[in-house]
Amino acid sequence: MSLNQKIAEDLKQAMKAKDSIRLSCLRMLKASLKNLQVEKRRELTDEEIQSVISSLIRKGKEAAGEFKNGGREDLALKEEKEIEVFYGYLPQQLTPEKIEATLREIISELSAEGPKDMGKIMKAAMVRMAGKAQGKEVNEIARKLLTS
Repeated sequence: MSLNQKIAEDLKQAMKAKDSIRLSCLRMLKASLKNLQVEKRRELTDEEIQSVISSLIRKGKEAAGEFKNGGREDLALKEEKEIEVFYGYLPQQLTPEKIEATLREIISELSAEGPKDMGKIMKAAMVRMAGKAQGKEVNEIARKLLTS
């Protein structure tokens, strides 16, 4: 079953179960997927769908952070619940230790020497870890490794 079919099936299940949070998340996801599909004028691959999901997770984390800074814990909690739903459609996320190990391999393969090589490393890292790690987290770990 493709990821798109799984999302459609889960949307139906959420409607039947009257699970409002899951339902709103999946509707938002379906709308984002439909927009990208119209833009590309073809069916989306699972990798493209995972990219959209990662984007929604990143936006949700940013929104939750802003809500916390603004003293709106209720809205921050809602965003965090939505993020959990989205993570269910991505492959198992890598731990920081595994990200660091992968980055060390990439740095040695590319003979990277410092922060000036960050672009090459991030390009290779995001290809290798697509859908399994958030770009911001990979960037922070890579920056730490290159400056030490």
